[in-house]
Amino acid sequence: MVFDSDDGDRPGDDLRSRPAYFIGVVAEITEVHPQTLRHYERIGLVKPSRSPGNVRMFSQEDIERVRLIQRLTSELGVNLAGVEVVLNMRDRYQRQALEHQQDLREMRQRYEAEIQRLRNALRRATRDPGAPPYRNRRPPP
Repeated sequence: MVFDSDDGDRPGDDLRSRPAYFIGVVAEITEVHPQTLRHYERIGLVKPSRSPGNVRMFSQEDIERVRLIQRLTSELGVNLAGVEVVLNMRDRYQRQALEHQQDLREMRQRYEAEIQRLRNALRRATRDPGAPPYRNRRPPP
């Protein structure tokens, strides 16, 4: 698909979001004129970080976003307003996917804790055949 995404749990994701490239390097890598990159920033399609000296610093994620913009405009003929809609939908999808992954991790932890609790209860109950199956019950006479 044109805007493939992954689950965001890859090692090195923090490196992908770290600002590391000047605008001239990004222009060369993406074959996009620096003025075009500035225009993309001005209209909100890319949001590079700024150094303490106010120099634009792009991350690997920013570069991938510029490449996606180029694919959408060049290969699919989408105008910049359409690109904005696509990118907003993609960003929302990625945020929701991360939230769902977190929810699933939490749910799994709760289920694993419950399974462990039940295993422990089963071990206690089967350790002594004469022991009452529940704490508050007495064995039959």
